[in-house]
Amino acid sequence: MEWGPGVPGKNPMSRSAIIQRKTQETQISIQLTVEGGGKSVIRTKIPFFDHMLTLLARHSLMDLEIEADGDIEVDFHHTVEDTGITLGQALAKALGTKEGIRRYGHAYVPMDETLVRAVIDFSGRPFLEYRAPQGVGSMGGFPFQLVEEFLRGFTVHAGVNLHVEILYGRDAHHMAEGVFKALAKAIDAACQMDPRVQGVPSTKGSL
Repeated sequence: MEWGPGVPGKNPMSRSAIIQRKTQETQISIQLTVEGGGKSVIRTKIPFFDHMLTLLARHSLMDLEIEADGDIEVDFHHTVEDTGITLGQALAKALGTKEGIRRYGHAYVPMDETLVRAVIDFSGRPFLEYRAPQGVGSMGGFPFQLVEEFLRGFTVHAGVNLHVEILYGRDAHHMAEGVFKALAKAIDAACQMDPRVQGVPSTKGSL
């Protein structure tokens, strides 16, 4: 797989990337294809996180392969944050100059009693606005706070302006799942090519 928006001589709409990130705390490898079918192979050694990332691939229709080896004997924080960082880097690289994309995307996702809104702009200016209830418990040993840490790592390294709000909800699992699904649908909408868009969708000429 090659970097950037398309492989020479092949489908120019096949945007894909591979990123590997290694620190003293984690080793992350991500392979991503924007024009996929929602297929995924996720191995982070954190079952709940695997479930969330599988949902992200499925509902964004990206093909996603993630291999993560981190110091989960300490806690899950480093693995979750670094996976968000690496995923953001992979998506940014796959989109390249962002020519022809819609740029903006949003989604409302209901999950039983929960409703989540996600709005994204591939602006090149990282900013996360995250609003969620306080004091939400863990899901299978996965602290709810790590949802925000994943979003922050992804936001900064994808270069996006991301607003996520849990409008209401009670069940921790449902709220986390709603966040990942809403993010997925917003990413899908924003990354789609629009034949009406000529060049980069910005008056500045770059994003």
